Amino acid sequence: MTRVNLVLLAVLVACALSLITARHQSRKLFVTLERAQAEGRAYDVEYGKLLLEQSTWGMPARVEKIARENLKMQLPDASRIEVVTTGAAR
Repeated sequence: MTRVNLVLLAVLVACALSLITARHQSRKLFVTLERAQAEGRAYDVEYGKLLLEQSTWGMPARVEKIARENLKMQLPDASRIEVVTTGAAR
C-alpha cells in the first residue's frame, strides 16, 4: 500500500510540475505575442504616415512649383506644342 501511495505521489508531483511549466511557457508566449502585435500596430502607423508623406511630396502643384523656382522651367507657348498621334490611337 505504501508503494502505491509513493507512486501516486510521484505522479502527482510530476503532473504539478508539468502544469507549472506549461503555464509559464503560455505566459511567455502571450507576452511575446503582445509585443509582436504592438510592433505591428506601430508599423501600421508608420506606413500611414509614409503614405501621407508620399502623397504630399508628389502633389502636382508642389512639383510644378519646384520646377518653376528651382529648375527655372516654364510651360511652352501654345504655338510650340505639337501633338503626336500613333496608328493605335485611332
